[in-house]
Amino acid sequence: MLIEETNVPDAALPIAAFKAHMRMGSGFDEDTLQDVVLASFLRAAMAAVEARTGKVLMEREFTMVSSAQHNGDMIPFTVAPVTLIADVKLVSRSGSEQTVSTDVYWLERDGHLPRLRSVGASLPQPEAGGELRVQFLAGFGPEWDDVPADMQQAVLMLASHYYEYRHDTGLSDGCMPFGVASLIERFRRLRLGRSGAVA
Repeated sequence: MLIEETNVPDAALPIAAFKAHMRMGSGFDEDTLQDVVLASFLRAAMAAVEARTGKVLMEREFTMVSSAQHNGDMIPFTVAPVTLIADVKLVSRSGSEQTVSTDVYWLERDGHLPRLRSVGASLPQPEAGGELRVQFLAGFGPEWDDVPADMQQAVLMLASHYYEYRHDTGLSDGCMPFGVASLIERFRRLRLGRSGAVA
């Protein structure tokens, strides 16, 4: 289970870049009138791109909760890039917490599948009914300029698409314009099936 602990602040959203992308007029008294609406479409576009790629665009704090490990010496993160492991705790079924020493684990950085790795043979295992909680930081950086240029373009294009078709209820679920899909394709995690086929 992945819990998003913090959100991208409104001030960090690329409102000005979005306006420029849509060639909206500037220099008028009503310049900021639509900012709240534009911010909502930007957040929706960012969420859609993140869901499709598994990449966190702008830096945020998360907590990953695991009640059982399938592989004792590592736990894969479901998002990337992970930049920092802030805290690892064993939580008993009664709710008591025990901090795991940083000498026990390390972060294996990977652009698609970062992992929490054990220094020894295995990571600490939670008791039955308990869980392992990992608090970590993920994202390309805290600023919009930290996001790769093609991902920026994809977000702006998708937000513009949402804005232009905001009254259209006939769009199919999961609609992703071709240009956007092309831009984010290299960021998607490849999934190999038993046959070796890419999903």
